Amino acid sequence: MLDATPAEIRPAENGDLGAILAIHNRAIRESLAIWSEAEVAPSERRRWLDEHRMAGHPVLVAVVDGTVAGFAAYGQWRPRTGYRFCVENSVYLADEYHRRGIGRQLMLELIRLAKANGMHVMMAGIEAGNLASIALHRELGFDEPVILRQVGYKFDQWLDLALMRLDLTAPR
Repeated sequence: MLDATPAEIRPAENGDLGAILAIHNRAIRESLAIWSEAEVAPSERRRWLDEHRMAGHPVLVAVVDGTVAGFAAYGQWRPRTGYRFCVENSVYLADEYHRRGIGRQLMLELIRLAKANGMHVMMAGIEAGNLASIALHRELGFDEPVILRQVGYKFDQWLDLALMRLDLTAPR
């Protein structure tokens, strides 16, 4: 990791949607982080932000020198009511802000908010080749990954999914 870059971590505002969309669509176009080939339209990101707000699920941005360097959110892991205390996190950074501690800052705030909101478990679904993300989740106390082999397909290759779990009620 490069030297840690302090970031302002705050709730996303409507004015952040352009930066969030650019980071999200770059991840679709150029990485295995999002298992979709279709970029999303601004209206979809607006709906996504509105749905998170209505559900009481945070969407955070990390701002460095006035620039949105990344964003993070959590949402209900699965749609049935029995999963209402289990959330899944997502963290994405602009290219130039990787490996600078910003993802960790976003994750720490997401975990804090999940605990404050009475969530019991936080899940992470990570492309199994993303060793940096897996390492970050380990460092933050997530269980060792369970690997689901060849459950995704993108860029003409089968992808493995690493599922990781954090017990939000356990003392740390």
